[in-house]
Amino acid sequence: MTTGAPSPTYPARPRRSRLRIFLPLGIAAWLVLEIWLLTVVAGAASGFTVFLLLVAGFVLGAVVIKRAGRRAFRNLSETLQQQQSGAAPTTGGGNGNGLMMLGGLLLMLPGLISDAVGLLLLIPPVQKALSRYAERTLDRKMRAAVPGTLGDAFQQARMHRPDGKVVQGEVIRDGGPQGPASDPGPHPPLTR
Repeated sequence: MTTGAPSPTYPARPRRSRLRIFLPLGIAAWLVLEIWLLTVVAGAASGFTVFLLLVAGFVLGAVVIKRAGRRAFRNLSETLQQQQSGAAPTTGGGNGNGLMMLGGLLLMLPGLISDAVGLLLLIPPVQKALSRYAERTLDRKMRAAVPGTLGDAFQQARMHRPDGKVVQGEVIRDGGPQGPASDPGPHPPLTR
């Protein structure tokens, strides 16, 4: 009979999410498709035409990103000026700067499919539809969040004072024994 330490048991490894399984495969398929499409276009037209398309996409993407960045900075400056003057900041409903920057980034990436998707993201009705879809999805996820998740942290942040200050304190019970004899020492901050 052997006596010894029991063999360690390892907890079961958590299952990988679908995103972590299929995202690398999707990226690899997208890259292969981009390269194949570039070779098809180069065979139909010429290599120089493909080069010009890639350079034009890069330049257009840089211009779009620069314009969206300026617009975002201008909106930020206006919001800060409104807050300093005491006026309530107006929410412009998100002017699509994020989607414009994403479209510009896709235009800058070499490839014709990414260029087509980037150009599609620059169309205002597409931006509005994607913004509404993303907002609805985020709202749904926030409502379905269980305590202890990121959604719960956002909910807790909304319950604090508007200026963001959190005042730590300690509970003092009335009617209980008081004084140094009954106090075991410092108490940790209250947490939920």
